[in-house]
Amino acid sequence: MARLRRTPPHDLAPPARALYEKITAGPRGPFMVDPEGGLTGPFNAMLLSPPVGDALQELGAAVRYRSTLTDRARELAILVVAGHHDSAFERAAHEPIARDLGFTGDQLQALRDGSPLSLPEDEQAILDVARALVARGDLDDDEYTRLGERELFELTTLVGYYATLALQLRVFRL
Repeated sequence: MARLRRTPPHDLAPPARALYEKITAGPRGPFMVDPEGGLTGPFNAMLLSPPVGDALQELGAAVRYRSTLTDRARELAILVVAGHHDSAFERAAHEPIARDLGFTGDQLQALRDGSPLSLPEDEQAILDVARALVARGDLDDDEYTRLGERELFELTTLVGYYATLALQLRVFRL
């Protein structure tokens, strides 16, 4: 059971309402609103502290829509984090996207349970590095050199962002 009540937009204080409007006006908006108008998933918790919530959702928008990671690399890494943290919300949100990008049911299952997965070399590097990040929070020298520094920066940021969301989803029972 959720610990955090979904607040309809008409009950929000002005700063939270402004953040609500910003989230729902963006590309994620249509998917994050429940039938009563409340935000679903981690976005509802962001309304608790509009300054922090806005910075967090802006970071999410940057890693989702403005990084150089390919769509497949991004969804692969998100699903590694979701699998590691057993985040049902993130799996439900991102597995359909991954399917649309050509991931098979067997590949999605391997991402859920952390079993071996064979992918093209560039995606295998993303998978291996993302798995190392969630498992150990660090990379050895070989893992570090598998990606360019910009790609590695963007990947570590994405993994950290989705790990934060997984933590908030778990704590608030969202």
